[in-house]
Amino acid sequence: MTTQLLSSELANLIQESKRKHNDLRQAAEKSLEELRGIRAANEAQLAAELSQKVNFVNPFVIACGTRNAKFTGIAIVCLSRLILVTALPRSKLSPVLEALREATSAGLDVQLKILQALPTLLQNYSREIQGDLLVTALNICFILQTTKNGIVNNTSAATLQQLVMTVFEKVAAEDKSASDVNFVGDAPSGDGNVQLRAASMDAYRIFRDICLMTENQRPEYLRFTGLPQTFGLELIESVLSQHAAIFTASHHPEQAHILRTRVMPFVIKTLSGKPNFATSVRLVRILYTLLRKHLEILPSEGGEALDTLTQLLDQDAAAWKRALCMEVFRGIFSEPPLLRRIFAFYDSKEGEKDILKNLTATFVRVSTENPVVIGLGHQSTIPVANPYANLGGSSDQAMLEASGVTGIISGSVSESHNTGISSQWSTVRVACIDQLDKTDPPAVPESYVYALTLSCITSLSEGLAKFVLPLTVPPDTRARKRNAKQVEMGRESPGPADDDSNAPKTAVERTATMGSIERSGSFKKNPVPLNPLAVKDHPLHAEVKICAAIIDECWPAILATCSTFLYAALDSEYYHGLVRAFQKFAHVAGLLQLATPRDAFLTTLGKAAVPPNVFTACLNTGSYRAPAASPVAETPNSILGNARGLLSVDNLVTPVGAAGERQRQASMDANTIPQTLNTRNLLCLRALLNLGIALGPTLSSSWSIVLETLQQADLVLFTTGKSPGRTPIAGKGPDSRAENEAASLLANFSTEIRAVETAASRLFESTVDFPNGAFVEVVDAICNLLDQQSEAASEPSSRPQSSPSLTPPIQGLRTPSGQHRRLVSVSSIAPAGPSQEDQFALAKIGEIASINIERLLTYSPDVSGWTRITTELISTLSSIPMPAQIRTRAADIMVHLILDAAKAVSGLDDETRGKVQLRLLEALRDSLLPLQMEDRAASVATHSTDIDIHKIILEGLKSLLDDCGDALLSGWEITFEVIGSIFIQRRFGNDSARDAGSPSLVLTTRSGKLIRSAFNSLQLICSDFLGSLPKSCFLILVDTLYKFCSQDDDLNIALTTVTFFWVLSDFLSGRSKSLPITDSLVDDPNGVSLVEKASNAEDASSDAALWMLLLLRLTTVTTDERLDLRNSAIQTLLRIFDAYGDRLGPEAWSVCIKSVIFKLLSSIEKELEDVGKTEIDEKIRHDWYDTAVLVLNGISSLLANYLDVLTVHPTFNSYWQQLLGHFASLLDFRVLEISTATFKALTQMLSHNQNGTKQNFNKTTIDLAWDLWSRGVPVSKNDNTGKTTDNQNCLLAYVAALRDVYRLIQVDLTVDRIRRMLTLLREVMQVATPGAYIADIDHLTPLQGQVLEVIKMLRTDLPGAPSALISQTSEFISLAFLEEYDMSSQRNAQKRTYVAMSKASMSILQSLIVSHASDVNIYSDGAFLTALTALSKPIVLKYRFPIITKTEQPWKQSTTSALVILEATLPQLHKLEISRTNLQDIWEMIVIIANGIISADCDAPPDRVNIAEDQDFDISSFLKLRELIIPSLGGEVVADKTRKVFAENLFRMSIIHTPAPTESSLIYGSNGGDVVGLSNLYKPRRGRTIDPPPAKREKMCYVCLDELFALVTNHNEVSTPQITVQPPTPAFPPPSMSMAASNGPLESPHALHVRLARTAAPYLILRAALTLRAYIADQPLRGRMPQPLSQRKELARMLDRLVVLRSEPEAIPDTPNVESETRKHLLRLYPLLVGAARVAGTAGDEGVLGFLTRALEVVGDELGV
Repeated sequence: MTTQLLSSELANLIQESKRKHNDLRQAAEKSLEELRGIRAANEAQLAAELSQKVNFVNPFVIACGTRNAKFTGIAIVCLSRLILVTALPRSKLSPVLEALREATSAGLDVQLKILQALPTLLQNYSREIQGDLLVTALNICFILQTTKNGIVNNTSAATLQQLVMTVFEKVAAEDKSASDVNFVGDAPSGDGNVQLRAASMDAYRIFRDICLMTENQRPEYLRFTGLPQTFGLELIESVLSQHAAIFTASHHPEQAHILRTRVMPFVIKTLSGKPNFATSVRLVRILYTLLRKHLEILPSEGGEALDTLTQLLDQDAAAWKRALCMEVFRGIFSEPPLLRRIFAFYDSKEGEKDILKNLTATFVRVSTENPVVIGLGHQSTIPVANPYANLGGSSDQAMLEASGVTGIISGSVSESHNTGISSQWSTVRVACIDQLDKTDPPAVPESYVYALTLSCITSLSEGLAKFVLPLTVPPDTRARKRNAKQVEMGRESPGPADDDSNAPKTAVERTATMGSIERSGSFKKNPVPLNPLAVKDHPLHAEVKICAAIIDECWPAILATCSTFLYAALDSEYYHGLVRAFQKFAHVAGLLQLATPRDAFLTTLGKAAVPPNVFTACLNTGSYRAPAASPVAETPNSILGNARGLLSVDNLVTPVGAAGERQRQASMDANTIPQTLNTRNLLCLRALLNLGIALGPTLSSSWSIVLETLQQADLVLFTTGKSPGRTPIAGKGPDSRAENEAASLLANFSTEIRAVETAASRLFESTVDFPNGAFVEVVDAICNLLDQQSEAASEPSSRPQSSPSLTPPIQGLRTPSGQHRRLVSVSSIAPAGPSQEDQFALAKIGEIASINIERLLTYSPDVSGWTRITTELISTLSSIPMPAQIRTRAADIMVHLILDAAKAVSGLDDETRGKVQLRLLEALRDSLLPLQMEDRAASVATHSTDIDIHKIILEGLKSLLDDCGDALLSGWEITFEVIGSIFIQRRFGNDSARDAGSPSLVLTTRSGKLIRSAFNSLQLICSDFLGSLPKSCFLILVDTLYKFCSQDDDLNIALTTVTFFWVLSDFLSGRSKSLPITDSLVDDPNGVSLVEKASNAEDASSDAALWMLLLLRLTTVTTDERLDLRNSAIQTLLRIFDAYGDRLGPEAWSVCIKSVIFKLLSSIEKELEDVGKTEIDEKIRHDWYDTAVLVLNGISSLLANYLDVLTVHPTFNSYWQQLLGHFASLLDFRVLEISTATFKALTQMLSHNQNGTKQNFNKTTIDLAWDLWSRGVPVSKNDNTGKTTDNQNCLLAYVAALRDVYRLIQVDLTVDRIRRMLTLLREVMQVATPGAYIADIDHLTPLQGQVLEVIKMLRTDLPGAPSALISQTSEFISLAFLEEYDMSSQRNAQKRTYVAMSKASMSILQSLIVSHASDVNIYSDGAFLTALTALSKPIVLKYRFPIITKTEQPWKQSTTSALVILEATLPQLHKLEISRTNLQDIWEMIVIIANGIISADCDAPPDRVNIAEDQDFDISSFLKLRELIIPSLGGEVVADKTRKVFAENLFRMSIIHTPAPTESSLIYGSNGGDVVGLSNLYKPRRGRTIDPPPAKREKMCYVCLDELFALVTNHNEVSTPQITVQPPTPAFPPPSMSMAASNGPLESPHALHVRLARTAAPYLILRAALTLRAYIADQPLRGRMPQPLSQRKELARMLDRLVVLRSEPEAIPDTPNVESETRKHLLRLYPLLVGAARVAGTAGDEGVLGFLTRALEVVGDELGV
């Protein structure tokens, strides 16, 4: 490639130079020949060959000298190639450089190629190009830099910079060679001249000349002037930054001398003037580089420079210049080693300027110089963008916002600005110091300088922390790998996250001896952070001392600066950074044990966490503020919904109930919430807590700062109800970004609260790692705080009480649950003068004690702090002057400490655990001793507080048992002593005792509030720990149970205690298979012997004695005045008997019945007598009724279950008689509930006898039961008061008892007993009340069903029994249809229908009569007539009965039953001897039933009635009935009136169309049925045009009409079947009559039919006449219009039947002068027939005329015509 290029370019050069430049052509030709003569295989050989040919470059040098552009371009290309491949002869470098210089006047391409070739030239010929050659090369760049072309200008500058860098690189390479020879000259230094080698000399001369030219002076070696100052400064900076090592005094003092004598003075001088922006940037960059890398060689100059920068910053200079200064300081502060060097060089040396101290002081002035810009106020705010940017107005609003701030610049603001420091506008995209391309200063935000100040502070604290924190880790800890929890702690610690900082470890694996405690025992490892200042042999000790000096000297200024910004308007990023800086600075100060700065920073951070104005506002809200029910506090994001604070330890003490919390919240007016904490305050608080965590073992007395801040924060949060404070905005103008940030901070409030919770928890958890000495310091500090406050305990305080703690549950501790919660909460009491300080101190005592429980139990009490803690707590809880809240809180903490201790020792050996448990129980007892002193002050307030504390101690005992009861080895007696501490024994006279057996000592309770708390422990013992009790405690337990049953304060507890008698009984019974109870066991009525035997654990009968003593104690409770208690005692007593009755023999049962059961019944009867007096309250009376019921139910179940055992004993009959005697006595009280229970009891006991005859259960026993039942129906003595009581249950029990009594007496049953039963059952139905919500239309009530079941069950084989049953059943049927019965009004009023019972009774009645149809007694004594009468009522009523059933209607069922009964009994009427009167009555009722079947009131039938279906049913029923009673109805024994009623009803029901009003007298008149009156029918009536509709039961009308025709029809003996009808005879006629009746002739069927026909004939003729009259009168009015269809059908049917009918000759009297046998009815109707024929002929009605013609023809035949 090179050969071709050179050949081509040389040929071109030859070609172009032929005419004018002969020397050039000749040189070119020679060079071309030389090139062609080279036979190189590669580029390297070619370059080597060419470098040996000295004249080869001549044509290119000549070409450059021609100034010809074309020649020059070719020459430069070739020279560049030769330079690139290192082919230039070294002797020709000077001509070549000169040629390149001469070519600089050529075109752009040539100039660029020259610049491109120069760096390569210096690189490839670095050894040769030095001295003048180097100056020439640099001059070429200087020359080209002066061109007007920007590309060339910039390229030449870059090339020059590259060449200069190459020069210094040669120096670095030269320095690496060990040769000290080849010095080429010397140069001045601070210590005289020094010898320099070639490269060093070149670098010295060039750098010095650059400095001179930058100062606008003439260079000494470079042959060029006019170097731009900015470019010169850039060259200086490049050299200084890239080759800093060359400028050290040890390597090149001559260069350091230049820096001291030239660079630094020039930079400082220029900066002090007013350089433009471009110059200033470069000057500052040089200065920054010198300070960073060459401060050691420029000590005085560096100090002057730093001082200059500080002055520039402090002066009111241009914003960009101050920004440049601050950017330099930011860089310095970001390099901690540099900062330490600066301090070491200046501040720490005598006589030197305090550079760093002055600088930090300047930061203070800078931060406060313009409070409006940074939004300085009384608290941190959110920055706001310029609200007037779009308005162009003044910033008066901003001035108003900043009003009242100390140091504000008064006067109007000249222009608007952003308020505050924000990453949105307080930063620049490119730092001013990096803007080398700008000539004019950029626009710098007003707040940029302040943002840089913040950055400096942050970097300072970060650097200190990164350096110091790793040095504080103890060597063993540093080497030990951290576990996961320690890593987390490190992240949360004040040190940086990526630094191996010394955050105290919060947990390590606990030791084996205390393995049950999850909390660590790392206090044994003494993890106190090292103080690096104390490790004097450490290699970095000097550096540590510098850090300590920096803090000691600068902390006031740093604190002031940070404090200013803490109250400025910062966005979240800056604010978080500031707080971190604050935290780390304080952390480092603490680790170095610099108490003053540490405490100052802690104090300031505490004020930022709880601003004084907020705290004061909360104090001024009143003496007590309840937390407001803030909507935000209740949101899901909030975990402080229960308004807890930070101070107390409700995670370690019992929490406040939710009800009390809501009450407190509701009591606060939301409109008066004082200013509260916001998220930023919480951030500061968390930082303070983290500092406490990190510095805990070293804080000593400074713990008070942290604790007081926590106290104040708790007060504010409690007072404001944890409502999140909104971080204010530094302005009123609209700024959506600021609003969003404020909203975001508000939303994060709950998150920050959780973070604070975690930090607060870890703060006190970290004390577990303290050595004992440090831990005791913390305890002493808190206790001293409590002691200090207790001096003023009696003074009223305006501060509210402490809220419970924000601290979350401690790991490894059981969180308090409902069973640990004390009932009287501290926060629920309205305090008179609560002390916030005391609350705080107590809470922290409890928290630290719980966390360090292992320490307290492992070491001696004095060393571990146990003695101090417990003494302080007991003293506080028993101190009368103390406020109530403080005392109760002390009790809470004491209890919780004991609980923690009990759980902590659960894994130890039995001996150690027993001792500790006894110690803890004694501590609980000792806590109560001051409260039980008789000389204790008795004021109401003190007593109330004593009760509350007593309650807390009792709750603690319960929790102790709950957690460790199964592991409790000793102290059970003390446990019962604590439980029994609530009772006080008081003595009174025996006359006031309930009975002689009552003790003279009566127990009262200290307060009703204590009952529940003490009982909880007793409940736990009885439920879970009976097996753990020693035998000596069981008698104590029985006495304690009796005490709790006897107390009157809490009924529920007394009730629950009763159940523990059962539990104890179960436990005692489980320990022995049998209970040997004999008369000798209970000989002593006072129970002394029982007590002695029960307390003697060695006695074989001790369990039986204890069991019997338990029953006797429980029996005493059954007479208690409280209903629920005595009922529960009764139930438990009987349940015990029932459960363990199998273990009792007959003798034991005898003893128990005698001493318990009958005593119980007698006491109940006595009480019932007492409450029966009128002055007794009704409620009390009914309560005792309930108790009596309970006793009866229980005793009956008990005795019934063990009847087999009871009947074996010889005294059973005696017991039975006594028992029924008690039952009778109870019935005499006439109380329904008691009567119900009595009969149920009787039933239950009798029912258990049905499986077989028990021994001693004989007839006497049964008769006693019958006598008890047959005493009468149980009624209430209150019935006469007019108040209705539901006696259904009582009567049900009464009837149910009869079933079992009947089962036993049915073998010896008599009719008298049956009658008594029926009488009582009827009375039962009479006195029964409706009951509740039971309808008896379709279903029987339970009582009705039971009564009917009993009736079905009764024997009917006894004489007289069927009649009695039929009569009673008939009466039950009639109950539903009575109108004037004495129960009707009651039934109507009480909505009892008896319909279902009536229907059910019909079936029973049907069965009874059919079964006993041949029994003459049912007819003779009227039972049968009563039955028919009862059945007739629903049939006659039919649709007039208002109740419709869902099943078969009553009248239908009655009709069916009546037909079945008549079918079975009518044949018997002729066979049996029944009196005539009875027979007539029976036939009369039969006719009534028949009439009821065919009739129905269809004018207004009830809903859901199907008339057509009912009509078909009635037709069918009537036809069946006709078959049964015809012709028997015509018998002589049947009264004519009865037959007439039957015929008349047939006549009336056969009328299809409603007659005219004028004919009503014929139908319903008194003489309407008289044949003589038929003459009126022949008189015509007036016609009517109204066509009445046919009857709704038209089919039934035709059936009745047909029946009339059938009755009148001739029945001669030939055509009629032979029916033998015996005339009815009286049941017991006189002998003469009987003989006559039996000997007389029987009536023939013909005679029977004649009587019927004679009765029915007039009604038939009248019925036919009505139809004919209607046709004659109405049809002429219709003209030719046809007759209505229904009337025509009736007329045709009537005429047809009249023609066909052959009537009974004897039925119709003969017509005068006319003889006829069977056609007399036509003769009677002849005038009407003629008239109808005339009308039909006139109307042209052929059909009717035909029927009439046939009739008239028959008449003619009769007349013989």
